[in-house]
Amino acid sequence: MGNCGTREESAVVVHAQVQQNQNAPSERRHNRSFSDLSDPSTPRTIEDSRKNALLYTNVIAFTLFELETITKSFRNDYILGEGGFGTVYKGYIDENVRVGLKSIPVAVKVLNKEGLQGHREWLTEVNFLGQLRHPNLVKLIGYCCEDDHRLLVYEFMFRGSLENHLFRKAAVPLSWATRMMIALGAAKGLAFLHNAERPVIYRDFKTSNILLDSDYTAKLSDFGLAKAGPQGDETHVSTRVMGTYGYAAPEYVMTGRRSVDKTRPAKEQSLVDWARPKLNDKRKLLQIIDPRLEDQYSVRAAQKACSLAYYCLSQNPKARPLMSDVVETLEPLQSSGAGEAPTISPASTRLPDYRMHRRFAGGSAVCRSHSPNCSTGSPVACRVR
Repeated sequence: MGNCGTREESAVVVHAQVQQNQNAPSERRHNRSFSDLSDPSTPRTIEDSRKNALLYTNVIAFTLFELETITKSFRNDYILGEGGFGTVYKGYIDENVRVGLKSIPVAVKVLNKEGLQGHREWLTEVNFLGQLRHPNLVKLIGYCCEDDHRLLVYEFMFRGSLENHLFRKAAVPLSWATRMMIALGAAKGLAFLHNAERPVIYRDFKTSNILLDSDYTAKLSDFGLAKAGPQGDETHVSTRVMGTYGYAAPEYVMTGRRSVDKTRPAKEQSLVDWARPKLNDKRKLLQIIDPRLEDQYSVRAAQKACSLAYYCLSQNPKARPLMSDVVETLEPLQSSGAGEAPTISPASTRLPDYRMHRRFAGGSAVCRSHSPNCSTGSPVACRVR
């Protein structure tokens, strides 16, 4: 891949070299070269490299041999799924892999050298998830960088992606309460990123990147397209259009529809265009909620959820709520079941007034729609530049 020149890359390399040197007696036969990843002379000093390497003390630098062992040489029947990055395999680490390792199932993501993503995205994921820890972010356990091999090792998420639960025909429909819990978990993950000491712009928020553990706790995954946000006196950062076309997250958890579905009638193919007028109309909002959720929610709870989605889709970027506001709005809905009185008072039909100071001042949306008539102010994607 050639030598790379950033200090972050050098930090990853030094961390991997230190860990592999510590395990050298048992792994000498399987040594690989790291020269393709970074020129050792890149850090300004040796001490600088050591300080950078300390950033990754929460992750393990695995050898390729170790990951081949736990996936049975990447056997086909160990495949969990495939994506733009590459193939994901299930594995199991314990003391037989390396002394001192806790016995847990893991997911091993192998970079496809011919795929849509590459070394840069792999490194971005190591940099962010190697330092960030939160209950609603998937945990990066380790990584591997040997020769031109790039792998990531995550905690295993027993229930897979939200996408599978919403859109697989054979899947049992998620209940209203579970959907609201997942929405809250995803919002908490984003709020954590946006409010970090150095804010993080996720840039690829979609159902396939929201993973669920055995208790349906939502965790954000796939940080290959993430970008550090503005800091200090900065008011914005410049980003390219990234992510997935048809991006529109808050509303399809309730509707059970894909953000873009070409199999539907022309006026219903874009979920945002179809749903937005109904979200603000108390006579029509119940028409857009997944019919499989009948009798599982109160009208008031549905109204509040739709109002929140409406504001998240505002044409005016400054009118959209902060993720901390989204979390605050979703928390009371966790107990809003069908047992609540469905009476709607005039006050409850009024949409909340989100007056706020935006963390990312001057942020603007980036249109992800396929429509040539779509303006850059469209809320199909809430992106911060």
